[in-house]
Amino acid sequence: MNPLNSVRGSIITGAIIALAIALAIQPTAFHELGLARWLHVLSGVMWIGLLYYFNVVQVPALTAAAADKGGPGGAGIAKYVAPRALLWFRWAAVSTWLTGAWYLARGANFTNAFTFGHFGEDYYGMVIGIGAWLGTIMLFNVWVLIWPNQKKVLGMVPATDEEKARARRVAMLASRTNFVLSIPMLLCMASAAHGLPF
Repeated sequence: MNPLNSVRGSIITGAIIALAIALAIQPTAFHELGLARWLHVLSGVMWIGLLYYFNVVQVPALTAAAADKGGPGGAGIAKYVAPRALLWFRWAAVSTWLTGAWYLARGANFTNAFTFGHFGEDYYGMVIGIGAWLGTIMLFNVWVLIWPNQKKVLGMVPATDEEKARARRVAMLASRTNFVLSIPMLLCMASAAHGLPF
């Protein structure tokens, strides 16, 4: 059976190839910190990739579909695409935060990061801390604002048309906030160890 025929098979195949490359490069070395960083980046790519998909592709497409009175509408997206994308989105958010916390803790930087490098005394802690706090706010938005409201919008929980309209607005604004926060968050995550690009 071809592993590329399923999402699970593709994920497993990609992980096996990555581990084979790692073992080929350093066959006797295991670095927990490196594993934590790799899983954090992998989870983050899934989370932020879906965040960008929602904000750059899906929301504008659904708006256009709703405005197209003769078109097929957005029912297929709302029924088949959005629930699956939101499943991966919210759990990738959790995985990203947990693997980031693991990475910081194993590198003895968790407290340093969440106190902004002990309030500016340590550059790395300050910059990674800003990114970590932005990611924490974004995780909160996913689980407290976006997901409960999307369940109403998608009809997964009962809601009146007025409640759905309000939920759609709250979910969109929380998602757009995360979209905006992701830009400085990614700057901080990439710059903590390498310096700001300007």
